[in-house]
Amino acid sequence: MEIKEILSHIDHTLLKAYASWTDIEKLCLEARKYGTASVCVPPCYVGRIRDAFPDLKVCTVIGFPLGYSVMQAKVEEAEKAVLEGAEDIDMVINITDVKNRKFDRVQEEIEAIRRVAEGKTLKVIVETCYLTEEEKIRLCEIVTAAGADYIKTSTGFGTAGAVMADIELFKKHIGPDVKIKAAGGIRTREAAEAFLEAGCDRIGSSSAAAIAEEA
Repeated sequence: MEIKEILSHIDHTLLKAYASWTDIEKLCLEARKYGTASVCVPPCYVGRIRDAFPDLKVCTVIGFPLGYSVMQAKVEEAEKAVLEGAEDIDMVINITDVKNRKFDRVQEEIEAIRRVAEGKTLKVIVETCYLTEEEKIRLCEIVTAAGADYIKTSTGFGTAGAVMADIELFKKHIGPDVKIKAAGGIRTREAAEAFLEAGCDRIGSSSAAAIAEEA
């Protein structure tokens, strides 16, 4: 796979709590240079990036990284992100609802964010490292039913990131209109290419520049 193609599937990511505007500018300049799919950034930077880098696709995160904010807060956060120019919304599900088997609430929340992000790309982070196989399968069904565009493996802040076994499981249980984003621990060209070849459409990585320089 050509390096240009690999990079075109990467959401170039910087979600550290201490990311400065200087750091974000560097990320955006790298994304422009290497032709990444988007920059994935904290919500507080969406509007500023849209003004400074209008040519870039901006991805941001909702309920990040733990997911257990109340639904209304997550919906309003998503609404604000869209208003400020985010084109991709990566939301973290409420994993406590999964553990309490409140799957109806998980679906309700995804649907609510889907409504305020109509016309935008919605990716649902399920944080696989905390889930049983049964829970992963149920979430594939919920993400599909709720009308999301992607199911995403991980925040990168959990106890583990993307693993190939989860990609294979997702492929068996998501609907035909749902794509897969792998994130967490993908730092090399070899790893990114392997996940893309396994069936992922997007890769979340803070290492796009390093991957590009491997070529």
